[in-house]
Amino acid sequence: MLRVSETTPETLQYRLDGPDDAPVLILGPSLGTTWHMWDRQIPELAGTWRVLRFDLPGHGGAPAHPVDSVQGLADRLLATLDELGIQRFGYAGCALGGAIGADLALRHPQRVASLALIAASPRFGTADEFRQRGVVVRTNGLDPVSRTSPDRWFTPGFAAAQPAITEWAVQMVRTTDPGCYIAACEALASFDIRAELGRIGVPTLVLVGSEDQVTGPAEARTLVAGIPDARLAVVPGASHLAPVEQPAAVTDLLVHHFSTAWTEAHVALSAPAPVPVLGAPASGARGPIAEIAPVEGPEQGAGGRPDPYEIGMKVRREVLGDAHVDRALEGSDAFSEDFQELITRYAWGEVWARPGLDRRMRSAVTLTALVAAGHLEELAFHTRAALRNGLTPDELKEILLQTAVYCGVPAANAAFRVARTVIREETTPRE
Repeated sequence: MLRVSETTPETLQYRLDGPDDAPVLILGPSLGTTWHMWDRQIPELAGTWRVLRFDLPGHGGAPAHPVDSVQGLADRLLATLDELGIQRFGYAGCALGGAIGADLALRHPQRVASLALIAASPRFGTADEFRQRGVVVRTNGLDPVSRTSPDRWFTPGFAAAQPAITEWAVQMVRTTDPGCYIAACEALASFDIRAELGRIGVPTLVLVGSEDQVTGPAEARTLVAGIPDARLAVVPGASHLAPVEQPAAVTDLLVHHFSTAWTEAHVALSAPAPVPVLGAPASGARGPIAEIAPVEGPEQGAGGRPDPYEIGMKVRREVLGDAHVDRALEGSDAFSEDFQELITRYAWGEVWARPGLDRRMRSAVTLTALVAAGHLEELAFHTRAALRNGLTPDELKEILLQTAVYCGVPAANAAFRVARTVIREETTPRE
């Protein structure tokens, strides 16, 4: 049976294949891809399962309703499943799709029967990397990102031997809605479950391409070390989009995992002949055990109010970037550390965290004040922050033109020199 959805702002575009009465298996896509990345798995999987594939917002022609958190994407998927009356399911997801599956297993464990995380990580790179990619897309569109996608997704030999698939990958990214792509970058920037892996209580297959340079075997081993019931499968000759590059191997591994790890009686299936799990650890061996920090709630201040320092550090890092904040903190000493705490607690935890203005507006106000006072060094890193907060180069130009009238032409002239340099650095695509 084939069924394609009609979506609302609260649900996701999906496609169903396979028998109506079969247990449900969900396949989640990577950033910049569509449900078609799973096409070569469907003939075999749909013979046993009712397979649901979904598109991220603005991907594959789906309505452009951006979501900027993994939790928000998982909630939309659950709303879609609720409309279909699907309560319990197996889930396999690639990269961002894997993050969605991990979130579901953490927040809704009663609904996830079994999990497969492909090209996944408990934290994808750094927040700075994804927020800078969002700045590039906002300024240049998706063409620069689309042209470099095959380099991230496939091994060089595969890309050269399969020009049609390589071009399909480029066009898939190029036709994505830019606003939804930027929101998905923000979702990856804020995703970090390193301290929560031990709470994933479902049988989990962690699958990774041996040549994956984006989220490779090191990240996979971190997942396996942290998830209590996890096994590792390393697929030779595959990079980031292993389901596309090595479809037969990935299909076999998924069939084996979901046939043997799905334990509820009403969805139990006859297991096929055992398939060797590539790279699986020996019995009782998991490799080095990662140090996983316990989950701690925010420290409480006076009267039970959350300490603004914790909130301020989070906002400060989101706005200025981890690299900038780390440099400021590492450069502090006994003389300046109280000042660092002061600005984190009050500038970022009290003022920037207030709900009355959005961050775009706060950036505009901050830039104007810095131009008026001639603080050019701070103007540079707040120009970077403004780009990450969603202001475009054209909007920054208009703000500086306004300062020429009200702060003076010499001040605006100096500000234009600083801002132009920063904008060039931040909006030039990185190879």
